[in-house]
Amino acid sequence: MNRLKAALVVAAFVAALAPLEAQVGKSVGLLDANRATQQELTGVPHLNADLIKAIMEKRPFSNVTELGTILAALTPQQRTEVYGKLFVHANLNTATDDEIRSIPAAQPQRVLREFKEYRPYKSLAVFHREMRKYWDETEVSRLEQYVFVPINLNTATDEEILSIPAAQPQRLLREFKEYRPYTSLEQFHKEMRKYWDEKEVTRLQRYVTLN
Repeated sequence: MNRLKAALVVAAFVAALAPLEAQVGKSVGLLDANRATQQELTGVPHLNADLIKAIMEKRPFSNVTELGTILAALTPQQRTEVYGKLFVHANLNTATDDEIRSIPAAQPQRVLREFKEYRPYKSLAVFHREMRKYWDETEVSRLEQYVFVPINLNTATDEEILSIPAAQPQRLLREFKEYRPYTSLEQFHKEMRKYWDEKEVTRLQRYVTLN
């Protein structure tokens, strides 16, 4: 019986360490520039009232480069400090070199090289496993919060859908699954416009694919 208990404890411990089925990196303090509230933005270094207003009016951003145009008056170091707290998730498979280099890191060129080496990524779990060859668990988790792998609309698990940042995750899950199978992203956009405005549907569409 003691051996059985010990085995169960070990199994539970291993399960707790196993990565969740998520395709969007879990935040460890990073704000999503497309969803951060005005109050949250006031806590980001170097953002004054005018910059905060501009960010809220211009979003959703398709990538961090678009966010960077609003921050053009800041110095490179100041922008890096902003990106340490606020970012637009980068698509691991399509992000440009500039997007990847915008992720704050001690060795940005090394991050760029290693991120691109394993493309195309099938899942965030693959990214995590490969990056552990170069950085420890804490650093990989920090880097992971900046990125995502698009989910397949027709086959994504509930956990994968729920990893997409949203104000109402359960509603998101319900509506995404209701119209399966999708035949095109245009269909997805049309159906989701029944529930959310154009800006929000455009934001959500960044995280999905039919490939």
